[in-house]
Amino acid sequence: MAWWSRLLGRGGAASPGSAAGAPSPRAERGESSAHLAEFARTRVGVEAYLEPATNDTGLTLLLIATDGEWTRRRVPDARTARQFAQDLAMPFYDVNFTGYPQRMRDYNARQRAEEKARRRR
Repeated sequence: MAWWSRLLGRGGAASPGSAAGAPSPRAERGESSAHLAEFARTRVGVEAYLEPATNDTGLTLLLIATDGEWTRRRVPDARTARQFAQDLAMPFYDVNFTGYPQRMRDYNARQRAEEKARRRR
């Protein structure tokens, strides 16, 4: 039955698709939380947006600064995302209801234009 446990990701062996030495889910959550907290600490006017799960990614928390700069990381559930935003005293929105702010789209357009200009040089 050891093969069944490995197939389901139980037991001491690495689960299929995971690299040996890959961080545990708990460690990944800690790194994500630290990254998001650092982003919020070092930017002005950061707001939190909850993004729905897709076929490619799970539920994500998107942080957007006043200038439109953004970052996103996976979160285990909506309650955790909301609590994270509350702990850092930032506004929390659900993208399904509010959509993405214009400043994020403007920031992405500026980044694309700068990248295109760099390639031309």
